[in-house]
Amino acid sequence: MDAMDERCWMSMLWNTNIINTCIVFRQWHIHSHFQFVLSFLAIMALGCGYEYLRDVQRRVDHKIAVQLVNSGKGKNVVSGSTSRGRIALVEEDGQDELMLLSLKADSGIEVPFWSRVLRASLYGASVFVSFFLMLVFMTYNGYLILATVLGAALGHYIYGGRMDPNAVLGGALETKGISCH
Repeated sequence: MDAMDERCWMSMLWNTNIINTCIVFRQWHIHSHFQFVLSFLAIMALGCGYEYLRDVQRRVDHKIAVQLVNSGKGKNVVSGSTSRGRIALVEEDGQDELMLLSLKADSGIEVPFWSRVLRASLYGASVFVSFFLMLVFMTYNGYLILATVLGAALGHYIYGGRMDPNAVLGGALETKGISCH
């Protein structure tokens, strides 16, 4: 192949190009079917990684909420209703579980500095990955779109295996899937 055939292709139309496809930037230039398969798997891993980040965010938020309640910073921390919604602290498998049901968005407790730094860092990482996957999606390459969707689905299957039915029925469950922001 000569230098003219080694052009990097980025299309704004639906395509299924494999060889000479460039993914997001010129340095990610596909020269062979093997490189394309590796890239497909890498994009799937990114989609799966995004779901992992979302799971970590939920777990960190849960841990911080339990710490706030246990430190006495939570007001009206008894099972029942408050003026802003319903809060319950229950014990499950020897661990404290904080269940917030139908809590209004304007309520809340000040989160400590380092917890805020951790939450902001995780949020920033998830926004970066989601925007990067959006750019992959915008190659309009059917195979790369499939890799993005399969990675997100696999990640959701792996990291979304638990559900709180009360939170789902109470409307407190976050339903944001893979998205730009």
